[in-house]
Amino acid sequence: MELRRRDYHVERPLLNQKQLEELGRWSSVTGTHQWRTWLQCSHARARALLLQYLPVLAWLPRYPVRDWLLGDLLSGLSVAIMQLPQGLAYALLAGLPPVFGLYSSFYPVFIYFLFGTSRHISVGTFAVMSVMVGSVTESLAPDEDFLQDLNSTVNETARDAARVQLASALSVLVGLFQVGLGLVHFGFVVTYLSEPLVHGYTTAASVQVFISQLKYVFGLQLSSRSGPLSIIYTLLEVCWKLPQSVVGTMVTALVAGVVLVVVKLLNDKLQQHLPLPIPGELLTELVALGLSNLIGGVFQCFPVSCSMSRSLVQESTGGNTQVAGAVSSLFILIIIVKLGELFQDLPKAVLAAAIIVNLKGMLMQFTDICSLWKANRMDLLIWLVTFVATILLNLDLGLAAAVAFSLLLVVFRTQLPHYSILGQVPDTDIYRDVAEYSEAREVPGVKVFRSSATVYFANAELYSDTLKQKCGIDVDRLISRKKKLLKKKELKLKRLLKEEKLQRQAAASKGTSVSINANTSIRDIESNNMEGSKAKVSAGKELEDTAASGQEDAKAPDGSTLKALGLPQPDFHSLVLDLGALSFVDTVCLKSLKNIFRDFREIEVEVYMAACHTPVVTQLEAGHFFDASITKQHLFASVHDAVVFALQHPRSGPVSPVSVTQL
Repeated sequence: MELRRRDYHVERPLLNQKQLEELGRWSSVTGTHQWRTWLQCSHARARALLLQYLPVLAWLPRYPVRDWLLGDLLSGLSVAIMQLPQGLAYALLAGLPPVFGLYSSFYPVFIYFLFGTSRHISVGTFAVMSVMVGSVTESLAPDEDFLQDLNSTVNETARDAARVQLASALSVLVGLFQVGLGLVHFGFVVTYLSEPLVHGYTTAASVQVFISQLKYVFGLQLSSRSGPLSIIYTLLEVCWKLPQSVVGTMVTALVAGVVLVVVKLLNDKLQQHLPLPIPGELLTELVALGLSNLIGGVFQCFPVSCSMSRSLVQESTGGNTQVAGAVSSLFILIIIVKLGELFQDLPKAVLAAAIIVNLKGMLMQFTDICSLWKANRMDLLIWLVTFVATILLNLDLGLAAAVAFSLLLVVFRTQLPHYSILGQVPDTDIYRDVAEYSEAREVPGVKVFRSSATVYFANAELYSDTLKQKCGIDVDRLISRKKKLLKKKELKLKRLLKEEKLQRQAAASKGTSVSINANTSIRDIESNNMEGSKAKVSAGKELEDTAASGQEDAKAPDGSTLKALGLPQPDFHSLVLDLGALSFVDTVCLKSLKNIFRDFREIEVEVYMAACHTPVVTQLEAGHFFDASITKQHLFASVHDAVVFALQHPRSGPVSPVSVTQL
């Protein structure tokens, strides 16, 4: 739709910060002491705390049975159909017998039904979490510790019992940490996990899961490894032992994988016509999660988390509340009680095939590389670094390295923001970068400078250096030359005064020791005295005139100006700093701004600030930035206000030919 040009006219006086505060009746916001409300004791406070930490009491009494029950039932059964084989398969990733995956699919899910706040996520076994558990169990209870002396075979019963104890203890510890972090509202840490970081991390985790299942697909016996580069060594060992593969195991895994892929394709095609997904697998952040892991660990469960794929299924199949999770957990309970023995001796090749097929969604995230290359290459860099770090350093160290790199990249990007000189768009009060807008014109006599990021200790020096460079004049060199000339002039004046003093002393000394020759006539003596005295008076008067002229030059108002010293003058008389991008200021920023005022005033350029947000103004006041030389009258509500004021009050030189009314 074509935009029509609409002229509008706003008439208001120029506003500096002091006038704006008076006009808007600004007053500082007093901080509230939230801890006082925490210590209050009342019936309403107790009820609010109970509903906060036991939310099922808040939403269950208002549950609309007729509207939501059928959807929750169908959604719960759909999730249970997915949860059952995933729980069995993901137990392998955790290094545990498959049946313990069913335990972890029941107890934590039911606990989350009571304490959870999200209506759509599905809690249970998760591939990434299972791999991290497996790295702990396999490192603390390796196969080598359970070798039997007779035939050097692994005592799997003792090994599995030890690993179950480790996983249960780990679940309790994870739950305690999660409950503690949830109580102190530590969930804000997820803001440091960007979407490219999460995608790169889960993609790398899916690759690790894929490689870890190859030993079951090919029927190989591999050494258990953990720590950095473990997945690389595992892959090399798989390649080395490929000739020892068991053909029957490979065929079983291949058939199971093909069947699962076909069934998933049918589910995708017929999902709009099926109330429940075809059970193909059967044919082959923090308090609620913490309690789920804490209580689940008591019942020999391993740590669980939110599953992205099951959460998507739960929402897409009509799930409305946590009732869907309760239905799926009850279904898993029936399986455990009635059919659990049937899953005791499932072929691990089938479970490995189920795991690999279910990695499709995460492996498809490799397509992010192409989209990020076109959209944002910095995000692509985060994705790639996260992926490589997770592959090489394992899941725990890889995540830490990825988060550290992401934060360092943010600091690096704020260290190198975009700096620009602004010009006025014709017939508007809008100022834009003259390098990007061809019609934007600099206002004669006024420089407007802007940074795209806040100024703080990491980029304050670069801000000052770029400002001086963009202004087109070597400020530091000009100040240095000015100081040298003033010092030279001062030394010259002192030397003249010293010479005058010495000559006066010499003249006085000669006057007292004059000897008269007897043969000399009185007329000659008088004549010589008159000539000498005239010469002395003339020399003294010359020195006095020179010294006086030097003193007058030093005391004159324009005696130390650039023009008087013969130095080049800037082609602008005022500098406006657009501080609209500032979100906070620190002590280094305050010092840098003060130095800018001092340096530019040395070269006869007045400095103004514009467009500061109120919190920044408050921080300027708290940092004692304003004083007798820098007041709120140097801070304006907008860039246009500052420019117009600068044209009306030039520091030196004639007023710019551009009139205020034209601006």
